Amino acid sequence: MIEETNYTEDNIRSLDWKEHIRMRPGMYIGKLGDGSSPDDGIYILLKEVLDNSIDEFVMGAGKTIEISVQGSKVIVRDYGRGIPLGKVVDVVSKMNTGGKYDSKAFKKSVGLNGVGTKAVNALSGYFRVESSRDGKSAAAEFEKGELINQEFLEETTRRKGTKVSFIPDEIIFKNYKYRSEYVVKMLKNYVYLNPGLTIVFNGEKFFSENGLKDLLEEKINASDMQYPIIHLRGDDIEIALTHSKTQYSEEYNSFVNGQNTTQGGTHLSAFREALVRTIREFYGKNYDASDIRKSVVSAIAIKVMEPVFESQTKTKLGSTDMGGELPTVRTYINDFLKTYLDNFLHKNTQIADLLQRKILQAERERKELSGIRKIAKERAKKSNLHNKKLRDCRVHFGDAKNPRNLESTVFITEGDSASGSITKSRDVNTQAVFSLKGKPLNCYGLTKKIVYENEEFNLLQAALNIEESLADLRYNNIVIATDADVDGMHIRLLLITFFLQFFPEVIKEGHLYILQTPLFRVRNKKETIYCYTDQERKDAILKLKPKPEITRFKGLGEISPNEFVHFIGEDIRLDPVMLDDNMLIEDLLSFYMGKNTPDRQEFIINNLKVELDVMDDVEENEMT
Repeated sequence: MIEETNYTEDNIRSLDWKEHIRMRPGMYIGKLGDGSSPDDGIYILLKEVLDNSIDEFVMGAGKTIEISVQGSKVIVRDYGRGIPLGKVVDVVSKMNTGGKYDSKAFKKSVGLNGVGTKAVNALSGYFRVESSRDGKSAAAEFEKGELINQEFLEETTRRKGTKVSFIPDEIIFKNYKYRSEYVVKMLKNYVYLNPGLTIVFNGEKFFSENGLKDLLEEKINASDMQYPIIHLRGDDIEIALTHSKTQYSEEYNSFVNGQNTTQGGTHLSAFREALVRTIREFYGKNYDASDIRKSVVSAIAIKVMEPVFESQTKTKLGSTDMGGELPTVRTYINDFLKTYLDNFLHKNTQIADLLQRKILQAERERKELSGIRKIAKERAKKSNLHNKKLRDCRVHFGDAKNPRNLESTVFITEGDSASGSITKSRDVNTQAVFSLKGKPLNCYGLTKKIVYENEEFNLLQAALNIEESLADLRYNNIVIATDADVDGMHIRLLLITFFLQFFPEVIKEGHLYILQTPLFRVRNKKETIYCYTDQERKDAILKLKPKPEITRFKGLGEISPNEFVHFIGEDIRLDPVMLDDNMLIEDLLSFYMGKNTPDRQEFIINNLKVELDVMDDVEENEMT
């Protein structure tokens, strides 16, 4: 029998702006995270502030933005028009207040709802905004959204513009850390989308002259391009594309009004359709859509009047209209490609020939693999994937219209004991477990055919749903969870090789992680401390003296489900797998997985001493 609960006037609450943001931060900045993922909240805070500075540049005010991230403190300084001095407090602390409701001031702005900086203010332990214009300045300081100080200067020598400083609240963002790699990627996108803009980050300058063409040149090496980059520009649209010689799946970078729409949306769907239609019409052949788009590496940016996004974090465009008197997004993009891409291919017959060769090659490979694919899919069904290999989660997407759930995670683990512990302690709503059987195959130098012939790779590909495009990825986070021993490290290396060889965009887009689990447990009768490094173990022993009990975990299977829940819950520690922009994937794989044994042996010898010193110290302390 359900107990009846009283429902009276006392149950009704009214929250002010900052209380609501702090109580429901996910509505405003997506997930919180600790900085290990590029879509974690601390980067959204930076983006929200930076978007305002970008809008100033777009409106022709200020060509330089300076950004400093030192520890937990972030400073963003632009040289735009500056916030009107009498509204400095209001624009960062009053909801539904901002200049972007006035379409004359901000015609094609990134932010439209007047929420961004309010969310940053409310979610910061410290927040300061300064504005200088017309030889005067005003400033305001806040703590967790509460105004604590105001300043007004009648005369100032400061250059006009706005400066925002903030420190994310450690109560909300626990154990967070800004990773410069993610910040740099964000800033590079901004300069690619805004040629002529200079962004200075911790003293390093970023600038682009050629827009999306520069973006693709960083994404793919010239030697791997099937043909030189096709770069097309219109009034409210810019497109760059080529095909990779070695990459298997499709790779798209999409933007709306300078916002990186990582989940795509109406513009990306329209681009994929229009590309196929234009190519078919140009060659007069009804090529299969998958053959046309296979291995494509591209970028599209459009400008829309008052865009509608499907979440406050603006990762997926929902608008179907360009705004004003312009046609729908779909029609606009289709008409643009039909004219500009068709003209380009007619004028550049050599590139057109190379493109057609790539399509025909993809067609041959698809037909060669068709039989193998069919057998592989049948084998996946017989293996009863969703019961034996994959213990799925319940939520991958919010609903049919919303983007991928940012919290959805799949752990790839090896062995029944390890997968069993994670399965019993996971959040069944957002966390799935894929269990490997033994060590994966070293797939370096092998073709895509092996993915279908090898049971483990075939089932993993099916579980992730990445055969055709990263846009279909079922989980936002792919986490390799193996033991911290030699065998575990080997499995990590083999899995990373699999992704680099066949699905490098999984790594490029920041979806692949390594799960960090504690090496030691130090406890007494009153307290238990889990330690991830030997230094943490030493600190714990000092804290819990005298003579605490010390346990060394040698494998994931040794950690009980009751303990494991701590390591994959709120306090989960993930190390992102990142690619060095200066190293080619082929060179990386060749060195670590190729036949150059002497070079690797020398590398190991040169780096082994440090590891041995650490292990000797650990073993000595254990004996003590």
